Amino acid sequence: MIFLSCKEDLYAYNAYHLVKAFFSEEEVHQTVDQGLGETLRMKFPDGQILTVEECELSGIEDRKQRKYMVDVKLYKACQSYTKRELAWGILTGVRPTKLAMQKLEEGMDEEAFVDWFTKDSFVTPQKARLAYEIAGREKQILSGLDCRDGYSLYVGIPFCPSVCSYCSFSSGSVDAWKDHIEAYVDALLKELSYIGERAKEKNKKLNTIYIGGGTPTTLSEEQLDRLLTHIDRTFSREFLLEYTVEAGRPDSITEGKLKVLRQHEITRISINPQTMQQKTLDLIGRKHTVEDIRETYALARELGFDNINMDLIAGLPGERAEDMKNTLSQICEMAPDSLTVHALAIKRAAKMGQEKTTTGTIASLEHAPVKMGEELPKMIEEAYEAAAKMDLMPYYLYRQKNIAGNFENVGYAKVDKAGIYNILIMEEKQSIIAAGAGASTKILLDESIIVPGSRNQRKTTLMRVENVKNIKDYIGRIDEMIERKGEWLWR
Repeated sequence: MIFLSCKEDLYAYNAYHLVKAFFSEEEVHQTVDQGLGETLRMKFPDGQILTVEECELSGIEDRKQRKYMVDVKLYKACQSYTKRELAWGILTGVRPTKLAMQKLEEGMDEEAFVDWFTKDSFVTPQKARLAYEIAGREKQILSGLDCRDGYSLYVGIPFCPSVCSYCSFSSGSVDAWKDHIEAYVDALLKELSYIGERAKEKNKKLNTIYIGGGTPTTLSEEQLDRLLTHIDRTFSREFLLEYTVEAGRPDSITEGKLKVLRQHEITRISINPQTMQQKTLDLIGRKHTVEDIRETYALARELGFDNINMDLIAGLPGERAEDMKNTLSQICEMAPDSLTVHALAIKRAAKMGQEKTTTGTIASLEHAPVKMGEELPKMIEEAYEAAAKMDLMPYYLYRQKNIAGNFENVGYAKVDKAGIYNILIMEEKQSIIAAGAGASTKILLDESIIVPGSRNQRKTTLMRVENVKNIKDYIGRIDEMIERKGEWLWR
């Protein structure tokens, strides 16, 4: 058990996630106590005490700088205690490449950036170079976009064949929700109609469409065709550069559904195995086989899809570096056009560690997510090398809370097959209008405003508008969801 106390909320978020990154297996009890004598106080597992005294921050008025100083002090103490460093240093945010992009746009070259990033944030030189390399590719890809009048569209389908044990998205089993899917599609089409009308009124240019979830191909052929037909009728393709559908899980894909996608000229799909180890697929609740993955992928190629992404997860229960190496070997044989490699992140909403496995027994220690050590770094390195062998270069990167080993998620792609939408959602340089349960709209504003409800009058040029996550609430409150958007959508 680790006890962590902060005098202000200002320090609590970063402090907690830094400590969890170093001590992923320890329970952390955190409090915010305005009566605390110190700025921060931490009790290590063996009873050692770390304090950050108020006097250490004397003369520093800027709150951002005070928080940075506390982060550095805490990081150095945990580093000294554990005798190891974190790949991303003191960074707790999800977008390291956004920092790299800012410095790149300011004219900082790679060597200067690596020197600054490693000293300022304690990021390893390898990760600093990766961030700079990816930022350069992102900048080149985004240079041809109209980020002021252009926009992207996200469409959320919150249903899956079954819910994987590690998943925290607001999705549900298609069997459990089968009686509500038609009503959900009705509500979704109504929201899309409104977005399309507003876009036409304001002469906005649609650059990318991304249909995700959940698993969009859990919809029937008829429902999928109905959705795509409505999008075709509602939105112009004049400026469309990319149209992605997460075909996702092989147990949701049929030849008929793939033909529907081809008929609607979908340019990019994902077929996501997560792993090519059958023992792991069974353990995490995936109701398909490794052979199903190969057959579905081959069928998509036969039908003419020439831009296929595959997702893998490093650190799934029970897997080791040799398993990842074997999985990557099988992926190399299929030769996807892009590959996204995620380091496992377990969030509170996920079932992993909270319920029985598919065999009916509680997951044993040997099936726990890979612990920090040599295994996960090897997996990440194996993925990087395998991607290079397939001529796939890293083009986007993001991180998550509670991510295994404090690592990252990286997208690799062939030179002309990088996912534009993925870059846009990370760099936040274009409005992304989202429809569906749990969908999050991000609207770029022409001028900064005070964040609604902000206690410290913080300003922003990016307005977020969230749809409710609950599927029934979304269906029943669709007019409210539309009204929420209407308040901010290209005012």
